[in-house]
Amino acid sequence: MSGIYIHIPFCKQACHYCDFHFSTSMKKKDEMVSALAKEIKMRKNEFENEIIETIYFGGGTPSVLTTNEIQFLIDEVYINFEVSENPEITLEANPDDLLKERIIELSKSPINRLSIGIQSFFEDDLLMMNRAHNSAEAKNCLEEATKYFDNISLDLIYGIPGMSNSNWKQNIETALSFGISHISSYALTVEPKTALNKLIQTGKIAKPNDDLAQEHFSILVETLAKNDFIHYELSNFAKENYFSKNNSAYWLGKKYIGIGPSAHSYDGISRSWNVSNNALYLKTLAENKLPNEIEILSKTDRYNEYIMTGLRTIWGVSLDRIATEFGNEFIEYLNKQSERHIENNLLEIVTIVDDKVLKTTKKGKFLTDGIASDLFLVNLE
Repeated sequence: MSGIYIHIPFCKQACHYCDFHFSTSMKKKDEMVSALAKEIKMRKNEFENEIIETIYFGGGTPSVLTTNEIQFLIDEVYINFEVSENPEITLEANPDDLLKERIIELSKSPINRLSIGIQSFFEDDLLMMNRAHNSAEAKNCLEEATKYFDNISLDLIYGIPGMSNSNWKQNIETALSFGISHISSYALTVEPKTALNKLIQTGKIAKPNDDLAQEHFSILVETLAKNDFIHYELSNFAKENYFSKNNSAYWLGKKYIGIGPSAHSYDGISRSWNVSNNALYLKTLAENKLPNEIEILSKTDRYNEYIMTGLRTIWGVSLDRIATEFGNEFIEYLNKQSERHIENNLLEIVTIVDDKVLKTTKKGKFLTDGIASDLFLVNLE
């Protein structure tokens, strides 16, 4: 299984917390769509023996593209790659772009999964984050989208300064009231070069509180479990048969090609990333060159990546795989580094079929990233 990720580097306005690559100027949109198609064509030989099972439009805000532009890019993927019979094709979208007519239009296209950036159903939160939509638009778009799409994911942010546990639970309950089958939820994080960071430094917004975020995370896990959601990755919850195939492929180490400015690719041996500059991306492709850098991953790099992604998922880290793929030194190191976390009931070893798997416990789940970093190694090669 392989996937194609297409990064659409445009947004109507900049959310205060976002550090993804995008531009709020749409002047080069037509040129960018043509360049994305050109990159797709130039990279077709990278997956000669692979079947594409997922196509994912991320960003930025992919829903700023017209449906015809989206169709054009999907057609380019089909022309240049072998695509499975029923691929998962996801479009990230903002509520203000999903008016009824647009939803109906998209439902007639190959898009079969929507990922909607709700973030919160409370007006104050949306204003603080500088979201382009309001609460009414969030609810209206979900009411309409659920009539035409079975597979819908929505994003929610927790740990927002001033958000009570009651309001957070109401956010979750509102999402569930629309019959949503997938929820991605993230703690509000302060990135260095964002408006949010400046607002906090000037005292205009309170700094996010880790204890509050942990409380919200516990409420999220408990509430969704009661509603038959499977917590299949640290930030992702889904009903049975609604796991994101695209994201699951990332966490399971499958190959993918990233198209567009700032997009990353992975082929199992190397990782590459495109330049995070729209003008330079366009210029380089106009010169018939790929605008990327490539890094060959060492065994240590691949071990660290597997630890990070494995611990975040319900599949955990296979100790058999560590021993087979990386060797005795790595498994000895992992066992040693895991000891105190197992003693503190943050990690556990369980047997799945005939394989011993290292997983986070319920207590350790919120601390997954920190625990993973303790298991990383600098070099054993």
